[in-house]
Amino acid sequence: MNPPARTETAATDPNRLATHLIRLEHLVLYAFAFVLPLFEVPKNLLWLIYVGLWFSNRLRSRDFGGPWRGWDTLIAAWITSGYVVAAFAGIPNQEWAGANDILRYGLILWLLTRAGYSSQVLTRLLGAIVAGTAITLAWGAIGMAMGERSRLGLRSVGHVNHSAIYLAIVFGLVLSWLRASWRQISVGTRVSASLLGTAMALGLFVMESRAAVGAAFVAALVILAVYALRARHSLHKVMIGATVLVALVLALRPEVIVKNEALLKRDLFLAHRDAVWRTGLEAWRANPWFGVGMKNHGRISYEKLEAWAEKRGEKFDRSSVALSSHAHSLYVNTLAERGAYGLGVLLAVLAAWFWSLARALPGAAAPPLVWAYWGGAAYAWLIALIVGLANTTLHSEHALVSMLLLGGWLSLARRPPTLHAPPTLRRPCAPERRPDRSARAAHPPHQPAGRGGRRRGLHALVHARAGAGRRARHPVRASVQPLLGRPGG
Repeated sequence: MNPPARTETAATDPNRLATHLIRLEHLVLYAFAFVLPLFEVPKNLLWLIYVGLWFSNRLRSRDFGGPWRGWDTLIAAWITSGYVVAAFAGIPNQEWAGANDILRYGLILWLLTRAGYSSQVLTRLLGAIVAGTAITLAWGAIGMAMGERSRLGLRSVGHVNHSAIYLAIVFGLVLSWLRASWRQISVGTRVSASLLGTAMALGLFVMESRAAVGAAFVAALVILAVYALRARHSLHKVMIGATVLVALVLALRPEVIVKNEALLKRDLFLAHRDAVWRTGLEAWRANPWFGVGMKNHGRISYEKLEAWAEKRGEKFDRSSVALSSHAHSLYVNTLAERGAYGLGVLLAVLAAWFWSLARALPGAAAPPLVWAYWGGAAYAWLIALIVGLANTTLHSEHALVSMLLLGGWLSLARRPPTLHAPPTLRRPCAPERRPDRSARAAHPPHQPAGRGGRRRGLHALVHARAGAGRRARHPVRASVQPLLGRPGG
């Protein structure tokens, strides 16, 4: 009996090791999401460890998430675009290091969409994102109150405008989850989540980023309006709430409002961004296809601008431009650093991102986890587009948190219907009661049994099979619809 026991132990050890490695992969992912706004070195190390664990676990199981899909092609094109641009950069300097930024957040998106994580793992991932942001925000507020810093920010995110972008995305995540789960959670959880969302909203105002505050307000209206429409509720509560909030802000006059009024009085509404944009556009005109290279916007000098203008036979006006490390615009910065090629790839990603959200709007009966990821991904998309008009979005930390949310949403949207449909309670079936002959005589059936009844049943069967064929031709729609619930559920 001893040899078989040793054989069984040897056979179960690899399975036990694989289970521990999968759990370790989950823990590293949670830790990465938690420290993302907190510490610089740990998040980089955790990213490397997570990627290594992901690939080693998939190689061991020989399961990389199913067949190749359209999103895989798009993500691959997005990642490689940075290195293609680096090979043809107009100003060689840091273009290869800059291309690694797309690799970091693009790979996170790709791995999450193919990981097949359970709802429990995805829920804990959201908790890690929110907890890390809340602790970092509290740390920054304490440092500001003690006089250690003059501006509120997230420690590892950097500049106050970038911190505001990150905070706005996580605020949208909290808002989406709270709205979808309001009737399912306890009063204490409602109060705690509401206080956390309020603290994040106040943090946005204290950071004084006008673009982030405005975009967060617009995105919140969109998310709440979509939920109301999917639940077939009127929009008057959303509109009343928005009106009250605007009136309250105008009455309290926070610093961001005072800052905007001061800039308007000095005719500096754009805060010299128009001059920075002209610099980026001049660099793009000189390098139209592949730009100057990622992270090379700061290498643009007055001498280069003048040389480019002279080459075109134009007169250069130094007072019309301003130098900066980046273009303070997602679109101008992408044009300047990655050219028309890089901008085209970025616009394709943004279009696919929008389509993944628009084609699969959750119903009111969808689980809160689905609404949290859909709302978080939609909020991140809106923040990238709107704030991207005046700030450089979709890079570094706020790109990473955006890809965590988008990857989670795409992963949920690909699940089989039975894994996503909300649980339903079935009533016990009552025993079938056959009517007596007198009742049948008083109420004859509409269609007598026989050939006509059989024909009608065959007709229904043909239509059912046709519907199944249509669902098979549209696997994404068929798998997502039960997850999303009925439009007015």
